[in-house]
Amino acid sequence: MAKKPKKAPAAEGEEGSAEAPKSKKKLIIIAAAAVLLLGGGGGGFFFMKGRAAHADAHGEHAAEKADPKAQAVFLDMRDMMVNLSPDPGATKANVLKLRVALELKDAKVEATVKPLMPRVEDAFQTYLREIRASDLAGSTGLYRLREELLRRVNIALHPAKAEAVLFKDVIVQ
Repeated sequence: MAKKPKKAPAAEGEEGSAEAPKSKKKLIIIAAAAVLLLGGGGGGFFFMKGRAAHADAHGEHAAEKADPKAQAVFLDMRDMMVNLSPDPGATKANVLKLRVALELKDAKVEATVKPLMPRVEDAFQTYLREIRASDLAGSTGLYRLREELLRRVNIALHPAKAEAVLFKDVIVQ
């Protein structure tokens, strides 16, 4: 068996110079990453702060600041009982009993909305007669129903606007 020749130990100067570039590269990369991270965070902070100041200067939140006592108003609608469209293959149509409340921005909007309630009820009735019981299954069905009713309410009330349609009772039989 032949012996492998041992390498002569490197001089201290050579060994130190071989590791110095690697550690310097790591240090430079870490320092650059830290500078970018701090610069990006600081830039984002000033950008967002500038946007908030710009929004306040242009009065985007002026209505909220002008009347801090303005609170949401909840307007109860009449109970509705509607025959639903039958599901395919079903012999009997289902009935939907629905109680909802409209969330309005403030009492001023309520005064505008009350005379228009027959228009809102009509929009609800005509839409609800077209849906099926299977359309209301699960939370997704109720979410879709809420969004569609809100869209129809806002069309019927235009230029007034409802903020939300809130379900009090939803019964499908």
